[in-house]
Amino acid sequence: MRTPKTRAALLAGLLLAASALTGVNPPTASAAADPVTVTVNTRAGLATVPDTALGVNHAIWDSNLGTAETSDLLRDAGVQMMRYPGGSYADIYHWKDHTAPGGYVAPGTDFDTFMAAVRRAGAQPMIIANYGTGTPAEAADWVRYANVTKGYGARYWTVGNENYGNGHYGSAWEADDHPDKSATQYARLVVEYADAMKAVDPSIKVGAVLTMPGNWPDGITAGSDPGPWNQTVLSIAGPKIDFVDVHWYPGGTAAESLARVNHLPDATYLLRQQLARYAGANSERIGISFTELNVDAGRTTQPAALFLADVYSGLLESGVFTAQWWNVHNGMGAVTQVAGQTDYGDFGMLSSGACTEDGSVCQPPLNTPFAPYHGLSMMKLFAKTGDQFVRAGTDEPLVTAHAVRRRNGDLAVLLVNKDPDNDHQVTIDYAGFTPSAGAPTVSTLTNGATGIVTSQSGSATSRTLPAYSLTTLVLRAAGTTAGRPTAPGQPTASGVTDRAATITWPAATPGGSPIAKYEVHRQNGAVSEQLGETTTTSFTVDNLLPGSRYTVNVLTRDTAGRVSWASPPLTFATGSPAVSTCTVRFTTSNDWGNGYIGGVEIINNGSSPINGWTLTWTWPTGWQQVSSGWSATWEQVGAAVRVTPTTDNRQIAAGGTVSAGFVGAYGGPNVLPTAFTLNGTVCATG
Repeated sequence: MRTPKTRAALLAGLLLAASALTGVNPPTASAAADPVTVTVNTRAGLATVPDTALGVNHAIWDSNLGTAETSDLLRDAGVQMMRYPGGSYADIYHWKDHTAPGGYVAPGTDFDTFMAAVRRAGAQPMIIANYGTGTPAEAADWVRYANVTKGYGARYWTVGNENYGNGHYGSAWEADDHPDKSATQYARLVVEYADAMKAVDPSIKVGAVLTMPGNWPDGITAGSDPGPWNQTVLSIAGPKIDFVDVHWYPGGTAAESLARVNHLPDATYLLRQQLARYAGANSERIGISFTELNVDAGRTTQPAALFLADVYSGLLESGVFTAQWWNVHNGMGAVTQVAGQTDYGDFGMLSSGACTEDGSVCQPPLNTPFAPYHGLSMMKLFAKTGDQFVRAGTDEPLVTAHAVRRRNGDLAVLLVNKDPDNDHQVTIDYAGFTPSAGAPTVSTLTNGATGIVTSQSGSATSRTLPAYSLTTLVLRAAGTTAGRPTAPGQPTASGVTDRAATITWPAATPGGSPIAKYEVHRQNGAVSEQLGETTTTSFTVDNLLPGSRYTVNVLTRDTAGRVSWASPPLTFATGSPAVSTCTVRFTTSNDWGNGYIGGVEIINNGSSPINGWTLTWTWPTGWQQVSSGWSATWEQVGAAVRVTPTTDNRQIAAGGTVSAGFVGAYGGPNVLPTAFTLNGTVCATG
């Protein structure tokens, strides 16, 4: 949570460095020399946009929480979910008497007023039950009042806010009156909360608080917990919860925050790995919400708008069911100049109309939209409920792209120019989609603009993106899409080995012609590679690489040549060989949030000694590295690690082992390697 007018300083991690872009926009931005290639691939399907996608936070210290003007502004921006009663205040808030001992509660912000605001905006509520100073009985009474007495139908309830910030790991900003502040105790009480709340209304969904992979205190084990926070909570509470809740403040300069959006695919992948490993049977039913998002630099100016659109899109295409901005109104912070615009340091997306203490600088009038509000409005234009995200990519880090395919066959493309100084010319290539010859509908938000400008102009394949801008293109398809078959259902993987996997899916429904076959496509960035085709609903993929992550889609093709939308995506990872002449045991210990002590043990499973050896692996991300090592010579080039022996451990006897250690560092989600090669042979792992 970020409290009104102050910020809890809490980012304790070595983060991915990005080149800082400084300076103020000139009156007319210059154009970058080389055009950017954008690829949009409708064969590479991602998640479908849910009806809870676009969210914001409301807080009980905000006296404008329940006003018609505020609700109407949120409705106009497309808000679909509103969270209450306000971050860390949730852990001191008592709903029955509308008090928060130790904090300020504004008049006209009680639960019924909040629900009236939610209904006026046409949104759904997400409620934070008081864990820090509350009880399961208090939470159950709230559910009873909301859904039985009042009939509000509030489905989503989270147990607490940032409860890992209760002092268990050293830093303490979250209220917690429990003598035992461990992750184990939080998880045990989540079970009690879920049981008590669902006894009142079995239809509700209960969420537990997790930490963002790669951010403090991820990876740290404290006290007598069996593991880090996420592992401990999921191992105990996993069978009782319906979703997990995560916050993310990437920190750093505007350029660094915008660059760190590329952490999201690996962060959500790790969260799903943790769910699968620790949360028990049927863990795929557990959803993921990101309910606090914001930046440090440029909170009321264009960096926040660009970040919001980019991060909401990245999360939603990864299957997160809601992304929520912190906050609607928040309060004045440090006033700075960002890319030629006055930034008020305010976490709110609407102005509070506040002034500095000496009155020298005042915000615009109350409820004047700041840049992130316009970024949210752009998301409303871009991604609508029921749209399917499809893969899009660029060859320029300062320009990112996202795309969705509409139910009516239209395609929408969101282009983000993160360069504060240069326009970028883009050329757009389409795979699996042919745009009509007509001019697309174009919506643009430029640096310093007070709103989005929409027109029909230009072509579908070429565009100039203004410096520091958001641009959405909505394209009609050439020809008709009538008569096409439906997409296959959600694929699953079985029999996954180091080299193969069997993909199975529910059958599609024919359209105007019989189904001829199914095609299995692998996503390789924004490009699809067809792995094979079949007339059945199962296909075994061979020749895969050990220790690699694969995302695949299945498409239906009928006898007339019509092709369906892509199926929902399936992501799986190959492992290591079950049997090999070598085994590698990779271990981590003493994780401190941005680094750890690592070790490799190499076992010779052969009948002859190994005289001289080279162990190699590749880190799954670009922000992992070996900082130093011992008992071997350690080298890293890019993401590739090479380990060679010292004079005294060159030989590994038959059945023998050698060990070496290193200090590992990471500046984002720490996805560990699972494939290791010794003298050219892929080893088993133990």
